[in-house]
Formats: sequence, structure tokens, C-alpha cells
Amino acid sequence: MKIAAPLVRLIEAFERLPGIGPKTAQRLVYYLLHVPQSELDEFSQAISELKVKTILCSICKNVSEKDPCEICEDRRRDKGVILVVEQPLDILAFEKTRKFNGVYHVLHGAINPLENIGPDEIYIEDLLKRVSGGNGEIGKVKEVIIATNPTMEGEATAMYILKKLKAKNFNLKVTRLGVGIPTGAHLEFADEITLSEAIEGRRLL
Repeated sequence: MKIAAPLVRLIEAFERLPGIGPKTAQRLVYYLLHVPQSELDEFSQAISELKVKTILCSICKNVSEKDPCEICEDRRRDKGVILVVEQPLDILAFEKTRKFNGVYHVLHGAINPLENIGPDEIYIEDLLKRVSGGNGEIGKVKEVIIATNPTMEGEATAMYILKKLKAKNFNLKVTRLGVGIPTGAHLEFADEITLSEAIEGRRLL
């Protein structure tokens, strides 16, 4: 049986998304066939505006509608503590805990030689600039919490950042998330209690 071309194009588009296989893509497309056109129009508009109406915060590199983002702009946050994460989704996970009142820095990835991702492909230099006070950020940084995922790539990235910070002789504390996060896990899937314990139990590097 030949599938109509518009369906094929959408199925192939869904298959390119992470975690969606051919059967899931087909189910999604046939489900959307029964959705009112007005909802489809709203859905397509949301997708088309996804990148057009968002930017990266010039300070922390989080995805935002304005620059600087709301977290960096919030005077109630402790600008002296920076929590370094791999992806913007990790910030959402930590914010749900309501246990962290510092600011963030998003690397947008981790060092992974197999994928040709080196230190220059992620926002490590921007972090070093923040720590040195080169971007005019209010308040001197006194602690950097490295919260990369406990994977091989995340650990390699953490060690690289630590090495860079020590080489520049910054007078600050560098810590790593404590126990509670299992090896190989991704922070975006951790629950609030686990992340809260990881923050409170962070260890010096």
C-alpha cells in the first residue's frame, strides 16, 4: 500500500527526532490526521517560531526570549556561585528543586572526541571569561559547581574545566555534584530529591 506523500514527508521528519523510531513516527502522523486544522496551525506556528523568537543569553548561554535571561537578571540570585550544566534542560531540573539560588552556565554539550566535539565546540571559554570577570558580571565568582552528566564525556569535560580553572589560578572553590546521581545517568531525568542531595553533598575537586 502506498502512503500519501504528505504523510511520508512528516513521518520522515519525525524519524529524524531523537528517540522516535519509524513506528512511533507513523502513530504520531496518523494521530495528527484527526486533530482539528486550527490546532495543527497552532502547532506549526509554535515550531516555526521556536528559533526565530529565542536567543542564547550572552552571559549564561541558556535559551531565553531576552538577553540577559531572567535568571541572570534576577538580583536575588547569588552571582558568586555558578552551576555548570551540559544542556538547558538541566537548568529546568535544578530549578524544580528550589534548592539552588546561584546562577548557571550552559555548555551545550560535552567533550566527545568520537563525535568530533572538542572544548572549542562548547561554551567553556565563555565560562572562563565569566569567572575572570571579563563580562562585567556583578559580584565576584567564589564557587563553580560542575554539574555535567556522570558519563565518560561528562567526566572528561569536568576534568578539563577543572584543569583550565586551576591553570589560571582563580581564587575560587571548584566542586562536583555529590552522591545520588548514578553513573551514566542524565540530569534532566533525575528527580528533585536526588538533585537536591547532589547539590548539598557536592565535593571539592
